[in-house]
Amino acid sequence: MAWRRLVLVFLVGVPLVAVLAYGFTRDPREIPSPLIGRPAPPFSIELMDGRPVSLADLRGKVVFLNFWASWCPPCRAEARDLEAAWRQHRGEDVVFLGVNIQDTETGARGFLREFDITYANGIDARNRIAIDYGVWGIPETFFIDRTGRITYKHVGALGTGTIHAKLAEAREGVASNREGKGDYRSVQ
Repeated sequence: MAWRRLVLVFLVGVPLVAVLAYGFTRDPREIPSPLIGRPAPPFSIELMDGRPVSLADLRGKVVFLNFWASWCPPCRAEARDLEAAWRQHRGEDVVFLGVNIQDTETGARGFLREFDITYANGIDARNRIAIDYGVWGIPETFFIDRTGRITYKHVGALGTGTIHAKLAEAREGVASNREGKGDYRSVQ
């Protein structure tokens, strides 16, 4: 009888330990986004200046959608690059939209002043938009083509080279086959 228990433990325990061991070797951030190449979830948000905007209002334009928070070091690291890219593309068929999450209004407004952010930003107070987009960490950025389809998702800080390349792809309606990941860069 004891050998049957030993066999049972071996037959159940070894595969279970193997699966757990494999899981510990995987990066949890490697879960691919199911949204790339699909229609972007619709949303509406009130901008910091009080104007409402919805994704439907932006149809026909390329949308750069960035989720951020004032307390987030990588968000702070990318802030100047995002503003520089916006200033370069302003007046084109591109809209930059920042969505502040998990933050206070005071912190968000202070961040926008500190980095002289001029592109549109709103606060997702209940994190509904972030949930619909599957945001699990910040910053996260989505590129949406003129038809409303997500062409690229980037987790982490973005550099200007990636921004320009992915905006160009979104203009052409080219969807990436996988999301990108940024490395943390200090603001110094």
